[in-house]
Amino acid sequence: MSVALSVLLCLLWTQTDGVRIGDPNQNRSEAPDVAVMADLSAVIRRVEPRFLSVTIDASLASEEKFMFLLRFGGTRQDFMVFTPQRPQPDSGFTADPSCDKLELPSWLEDKLKTEWTRQQMVLMREDLQRKYRRVKFTENTVDLLHSFTNCSGMDLIFGLNALLRTADNSWNSSNARSLLQYCESRRYRMAWELGNEPNSYEKKAGIRVDGQQLGKDFTRLRQMMSQSRLYRDAGLYGPDVGQPRDHRTDILGGFLQTGDEAVDACTWHHYYVNGRDTSLEDFLDPEVLDTLALKTNEVLEKVKLVSPGKPVWLGETSSAYGGGAVGLSDTFAAGFMWLDKLGLAASLGLDVVMRQVFVGSGSYHLVDDNLDPLPDYWLSVLYKRLVGPEVLKLRAFRGAAAGKRVRLYLHCANRKSYRSGAVTLMSMNLSRKPARISVPALVSGTVEAFVLQAERPGEEGLYSRSVKLNGDVLKMVDDKTLPELTGSRLPPAEHLQLPAYSLAFFVFTDAGAAGCL
Repeated sequence: MSVALSVLLCLLWTQTDGVRIGDPNQNRSEAPDVAVMADLSAVIRRVEPRFLSVTIDASLASEEKFMFLLRFGGTRQDFMVFTPQRPQPDSGFTADPSCDKLELPSWLEDKLKTEWTRQQMVLMREDLQRKYRRVKFTENTVDLLHSFTNCSGMDLIFGLNALLRTADNSWNSSNARSLLQYCESRRYRMAWELGNEPNSYEKKAGIRVDGQQLGKDFTRLRQMMSQSRLYRDAGLYGPDVGQPRDHRTDILGGFLQTGDEAVDACTWHHYYVNGRDTSLEDFLDPEVLDTLALKTNEVLEKVKLVSPGKPVWLGETSSAYGGGAVGLSDTFAAGFMWLDKLGLAASLGLDVVMRQVFVGSGSYHLVDDNLDPLPDYWLSVLYKRLVGPEVLKLRAFRGAAAGKRVRLYLHCANRKSYRSGAVTLMSMNLSRKPARISVPALVSGTVEAFVLQAERPGEEGLYSRSVKLNGDVLKMVDDKTLPELTGSRLPPAEHLQLPAYSLAFFVFTDAGAAGCL
């Protein structure tokens, strides 16, 4: 989640609109660009079943009416104040709106979408100016948010405002207590976090909070939760620090000294680049992708030193900070950063990766302003369906032509979709040329291939907001129905060619991997 399996099964891909098998009698002496050896005998790591998670940015609650677009973290989490407007019901009363009553009339949905587009421009200007106004939210926001996650089968982690401080700079917990009491009265099962990127409090609000004080604040929240029958065993996660840089590691270290026992997992944030001055080349640069390993190892080492065994999560992450890179973070190009992050994070030992953002302001969202899926949404759905939580050991031997631009990760296949023993190879080709790969499996086994390419070929296609699966453009059947996401079943062949600028999942259904049985 080790005797290496040395049987190499090879397939051939050609860059066409579909998937085709090459001539099995082709020249077998020609070496592939990448030869892969995998150990299928044991799992080296196992991540949480909730490994791929998503965030909903608190900006959506900047005006409460936009919460109706959900059929929350982020920067504004620390500027939100719970403002009750109706009497709380008796503790035995539950009034969560039923799932079949959440649908909006089409005219109202269209009106809110149009207004949300304008609202995003206002929020982006505030971000650029670093001017954050206090946002009041009522029980309606909490009800709608809980209903959305409950009806979607999601677990909810609610981010509390940590910038409410007392005169001695400790956390003022009175507003959070009111919110917890309301949620308990409604029997809303949820987990909690406190604050967002405490390393930037001074820049955002002129307030400096050191790590040790932060740990004490979390301990205070845990004590409040312990007084609640409903939340005494609920999850608490934090401190959601930014990635290691300058004093940020000091905040994490100080937090762990005083607050590590309060949290169920230690959370931090990671972005590769600044969204305001990045480029397509950055999104395809293996050296940029490798920076995740450096930052992750820094965090893991610090947590292990103070709190060995404590799970570590990426509590917020995407391609580029500052709201994403316009014209890149919501295009096919972003998929290389996203899939590589999922593969690398699991192999390094991160238990959960929370993608910023499912819906909210910025340009790194998974659905567009019309709530239609963007490329990373489709990629995430396929990952959820095809990839299991168990990580297998893989070694790739690359020729000069492939370099680091072919990146591969191996997991047991998702057992809800495939029989035990099946394995899934996640593959990506960041090069403009096809890559020939040898992959491990049983020679007689069948492979299901799911190859994602941009709607248009070549480098220009990387800016596309549409994606093809095995040659067919993915589109919703209607407002509620996903299309069939089926793979191409391939018989054994000699070599595999991963198309230029492509992402792929290869499921070896008959691998019989001992580690996956």
